[in-house]
Amino acid sequence: QVQLVESGGGLVQPGGSLRLSCAASGSNFRFYVLAWYRQAPGKQRELVAGITRLGSTNYADSVKGRFTISRDNAKNTTYLQMNSLKPEDTAVYYCNAKDTITMNTYWGQGTQVTVSS
Repeated sequence: QVQLVESGGGLVQPGGSLRLSCAASGSNFRFYVLAWYRQAPGKQRELVAGITRLGSTNYADSVKGRFTISRDNAKNTTYLQMNSLKPEDTAVYYCNAKDTITMNTYWGQGTQVTVSS
């Protein structure tokens, strides 16, 4: 069973930065399509950013130019660099991985990001 463990969340002031990390177990990491989702209180979970096996990326319009997703296959880790944070970015952020070999999908436990002065 693949496990995803997120870290890096916390409280930050508007305009600040955070970097989230998601470390994955297992040996198929380089075959994973990876993504970050978030869910704010009372709202549906939404896609924030995704990265393919070859490194192509996509972003929600609300975070374009502020957030950057990346992956390090040698470390089995994906990152979400978040800059110029806004109060509306406050949410629980979840790491998602889809194994393109087994077609299984995995979720992390979530990490809280709070943007407030």
